[in-house]
Amino acid sequence: MKKILLIVLAVIVVAGLVTFMVVKQQSGYTKVLTAKIAKQDLSTVVSGTGQIRPKTFVNLGATAMGRITHLYVKEGDHVKAGQLVASVENVAQEAMVNGQEATIAAAKTDINSYIAAEKTAEANVEHAQADLEQKKLDWDRAQSLFKAGILAKQDYDAKKAAYDLDVASVAQAVAGLNQAKANTDSARGHLGTAVATLRSNQNALDLTRAVAPFDGIVTVEPVRQGETVVEGIQNTEGSTFMTIADMSVITAEVKVDETDIVNVRIGQPAEVTVDALPGKSFKGHVTLVGDQALLRSSGQATSTSTSGTEEAKDFKVVVTLDGPADDLRPGLSTTAKITTAHQPGALSLPIQALTMHSPETPASTNGVQAATTTAPKQPEEQGVYVVNKDAHGKLRAHFVPVKTGITGTTDIEVLSGLKEGDEIVIGPYQTLRGLKENALVKRDTAKPAVPAPGNS
Repeated sequence: MKKILLIVLAVIVVAGLVTFMVVKQQSGYTKVLTAKIAKQDLSTVVSGTGQIRPKTFVNLGATAMGRITHLYVKEGDHVKAGQLVASVENVAQEAMVNGQEATIAAAKTDINSYIAAEKTAEANVEHAQADLEQKKLDWDRAQSLFKAGILAKQDYDAKKAAYDLDVASVAQAVAGLNQAKANTDSARGHLGTAVATLRSNQNALDLTRAVAPFDGIVTVEPVRQGETVVEGIQNTEGSTFMTIADMSVITAEVKVDETDIVNVRIGQPAEVTVDALPGKSFKGHVTLVGDQALLRSSGQATSTSTSGTEEAKDFKVVVTLDGPADDLRPGLSTTAKITTAHQPGALSLPIQALTMHSPETPASTNGVQAATTTAPKQPEEQGVYVVNKDAHGKLRAHFVPVKTGITGTTDIEVLSGLKEGDEIVIGPYQTLRGLKENALVKRDTAKPAVPAPGNS
């Protein structure tokens, strides 16, 4: 029994000595988390939220007052360009069109009759001219015979009278022809007036019928058949039959924070997700970057706001989807992630490893800081703590200034100061803030504690 107690006591003493040596060996060390510098593809992404909008849409409004007699489509229906989608009562307009068409038909008949009269008048002129030629021959012969003393004065006078009568008949026939032509021209003028009036009447009839201006989908239909609609007058908005959207080109109109908008450019790629379609994304590109700041609380442009309150602002950005998407509908909530910069194979480090370091205060020539001289404050440098072994094989942290480039989600590009494979301190945060130059460090290999179920 005594021997057993001695053995136990010896084990306890040995364990205590081991523990003492370990604690002594680790005293003065700072436990840190480390990582190695590596290359990876980096992308800077700017996010914005908004809604799906068609690039082209139109609010199809009433252009005539009256009761809606037909609504030929409903919300969600696809329509073709020129398709009749709605109509209002148009009895008077149709009657005017029908009456004017009858007037035009009558005018055309009149023209045909006047043309026939022209032909008759032309025939009369030709007949009169033929008679005149015959009478002219008789008259010329009579003059010759009368001069020769062969023809009696009575016969001579008869030939002259017959000739003069035919001259008058020709003139009368020509006048009749001119009158017939004038009647035809007048009838054609009346026909032109009737055609112009018909166009006006037809336009009035067309205003009672709403047609689709392009291929699209009916997204909103705020009226019902039987309701009365009115057209807009000056600054007063009229009734709207429906909204038709061209969904062949779809956009995501989002708002981007003012701190990020400076990096957004037209043509940058974007990934669009829709709340209603989880797990699905759509490719697109930026097609518009707004110049006007919008108040976040009201969406009102700052140039039109009368409020002097300073508040966060956004800018409108439009992302056009690269292809059609039948699943999308106008108004769906969306998020656009815009890639403002991309660097493949970039040397990068975790963002949390970056820290600001103040250079050491300059010392006097004898090694003692001059108390009477106020040294200018040195600007802080951005950098990281690199872990290296000293001459005794111990790990020490050395501050190295670095120049950085584009920023990814968790990493940032290294432009200078580090090389691939360098080991740097990345945490913990409080330890990194208080870390000193040339401090002894030890890698913390302990796994982070996992919270128990039900604990926050």
